[in-house]
Amino acid sequence: MESTHTTPAQLHTVEEVMKRLRVGRSTAFGLIASRQLRSVKVGRRRLISEAAIVEFIENLDRQSVPLES
Repeated sequence: MESTHTTPAQLHTVEEVMKRLRVGRSTAFGLIASRQLRSVKVGRRRLISEAAIVEFIENLDRQSVPLES
């Protein structure tokens, strides 16, 4: 079965995601714990897919309320 995503499959460390989202360690792990940011555990490492990061950002866009002028 072929993937419909154009982004290549890639896993990121929590530290990489922290830099990309510009959040701290506690916030990153809080997002993972609350399941707002999907992750997988590989061995002892917690990794986040590129698709999960994109999905998280898209959900933020959907949740934002437009400001009135």
